[in-house]
Amino acid sequence: MKALITGGTGFVGRHLAERIPESIIAGRNLKKINNIFNNREARQWDGSRNIDPSFLNDVDTIFHLAGESIFQGRWNEEKKERIRASRIEGTRYLVDTIAKAKNRPTTLICSSAIGYYGARGEEIITEKSTAGDDFLARVCMDWEKEAMRAQEYGVRVVLIRTGVVLGDGGGALAQMLLPFKLGLGGRLGSGHQYMSWIHIQDLTGIMLYAMNNTDLQGAVNAVSPNPVTNREFTRALAKAVQRPALLPVPGLLLKAALGEFATVLLSSQRVVPTSLQQTDFIFAFPELGATLANLT
Repeated sequence: MKALITGGTGFVGRHLAERIPESIIAGRNLKKINNIFNNREARQWDGSRNIDPSFLNDVDTIFHLAGESIFQGRWNEEKKERIRASRIEGTRYLVDTIAKAKNRPTTLICSSAIGYYGARGEEIITEKSTAGDDFLARVCMDWEKEAMRAQEYGVRVVLIRTGVVLGDGGGALAQMLLPFKLGLGGRLGSGHQYMSWIHIQDLTGIMLYAMNNTDLQGAVNAVSPNPVTNREFTRALAKAVQRPALLPVPGLLLKAALGEFATVLLSSQRVVPTSLQQTDFIFAFPELGATLANLT
């Protein structure tokens, strides 16, 4: 039996696939999959329609990571609908396929996000905290609701609520590095808003831990135990690239440039990984300074 990764050509998916050499990669573009992963089994899946249950043949664990990027493109109504549909409808079709499969997988590990909690100021947020009520929070709630339906078919479900992912080769750090290396970096808005972050190695490690530890289920905050404010993050990144960070971006300017997406960057989410801290999982990169030193 094997693991299957939807969204395997994305930033997180590629890193996870490297750690599971025998995994099956599922996506829209088989040619792209074959170009990225030599001699890796690939299966066609676009998340927009019902598919034959044979799609899940010989699959024991599904890592469901597919979804429209929230970082690329301005948030107009069309973009927001793609964000919703790619997560909610895609997950619905995947669980419907599980329901029809003769030999069902035992585990569904579904990506989610700490956007579930909405903006919370300095409040310490755990998996027991209530959901928010903004666009991303509602998307995450509906997304997770679809994933949890798999429990009706005897499948263990783990919801990976991911923070800001820091890693090489893509993700949030790739977008931040150039301006900081040019000495053009700075805090966003007041800089007092909390950022809950995680090293890509720890994120994929959490996913593997979830696959191998059957006691783990439900929501898991995939964040470092040490969230920082945007001001602290800015100072740490400037130190890592040995450049000053003297150009703060006012919140009003950020909103004018990015529209509704600016609220994601200005919202404060002080999230801690309580569920993982109650297990024997060990973070390889719990501190921001060491993380940025490793990646820059």
